[in-house]
Amino acid sequence: MVERSKQTVRDLRRGNRSVLLRHLYFEGRLSRHELGRDTGLSGGTISNVVGELIADGLVEEAGSVDSDGGRPRVLLQVAADRGFLIGVDVGETQVRVALFDLALTELAASDHPLSDHGHDVDHVVQLILDGLAEVLDSTGTDRDRVLGVGIGVPGIVEQGDPAADPTDPGGIGAVVHGQTIDWDAVPLGRLLRAGTDLPLHIDNGAKTLGQAEMWFGAGRGAGNAVVALFGSGVGACVIANGVPYRGATSSAGEWGHTKVHVGGRLCRCGSRGCLEAYVGAEALVERWGEASDSSEKAGLAALLAAAEADDPVADALLCETAEYLGASIADLINLFNPERIVIGGWAGLLLGPRLLPAIRAAARSYALRFPCEQTSIELGLLGPDAVTVGAATLPLARFLDSGGDVPEPGRREARALR
Repeated sequence: MVERSKQTVRDLRRGNRSVLLRHLYFEGRLSRHELGRDTGLSGGTISNVVGELIADGLVEEAGSVDSDGGRPRVLLQVAADRGFLIGVDVGETQVRVALFDLALTELAASDHPLSDHGHDVDHVVQLILDGLAEVLDSTGTDRDRVLGVGIGVPGIVEQGDPAADPTDPGGIGAVVHGQTIDWDAVPLGRLLRAGTDLPLHIDNGAKTLGQAEMWFGAGRGAGNAVVALFGSGVGACVIANGVPYRGATSSAGEWGHTKVHVGGRLCRCGSRGCLEAYVGAEALVERWGEASDSSEKAGLAALLAAAEADDPVADALLCETAEYLGASIADLINLFNPERIVIGGWAGLLLGPRLLPAIRAAARSYALRFPCEQTSIELGLLGPDAVTVGAATLPLARFLDSGGDVPEPGRREARALR
């Protein structure tokens, strides 16, 4: 028996809106003719849907171009000031909150060091809430125009079930398992909901970095890639056929806790021999020893400066780091056969210019020859705050996928942004 399609007229309308909105967002200014050519939608559908999007204020006219013998064609673009996005990076040493427009232009940011409280859950929640208030108040942004708050955290994020709770747009029911920061099933979404009614979207920080680099950075155009986060800790986002691979419980990509030395150095996760215990910024500063009283960023910068000044101890440590990274990247190549590997994170971008040639050489020596020859290894393009940008793409993705429909805060039903 053939199952009858359950797609409604409303579903079709939303799908068409999403197709056009996404295409305009990622491809830039286009005419109605180009939209029809690129998407395969009929001229009538293009005319109707574009009219809706313009009426809703989501799309605007952006000049015109000459056509072959006819009237100039009007160009269209997504209206960057029609809504706002917030990205939050719960890092190893600070919480960063940034406000963006729809074009992901940063409008305001607030940085809060974790200080002596570390990753105490209540402290982190309060820093996030304080940061939200600061970026909104400093810009006078109307909270009703905020599409959502994306939050990148260290650890495994167990998402809420939207089927079980349709009022949860993607974050209220999120639970975080952060072994390296002593978070055991922390209901971060529920804790934040007590202090804000903005829509919440929570995910692992490496995955938010991966989405940002795939959309706007060094991963753009690749269907199969790995985006590696190299900071205080180490993680990765595996992209398979254009989609992040999450695994059975969303823990795929915990690359920093793969083993490079059986019975080796103690890792923050409690195990031994993890990659993070050798190449994470915290581990590098600790292993060098001479900068043990410095912050991680200052210590790593001092290590790099010493190596560039031909300090033999610093140089040997960075050479070993490049080999560990190259060998571990070879594992990624052998396991996932990506066409591109992107190294990001503040530590990766700080050390990358010096280490990248050695990392590539090590990867070639450890990986299988054929897949390695098909893989490029590049540095990220979005800078050290890419996790924050990536976090903002979480509500942006929902906005685009829904064709411009956004959830109301709390338990109100979804509506079109007007």
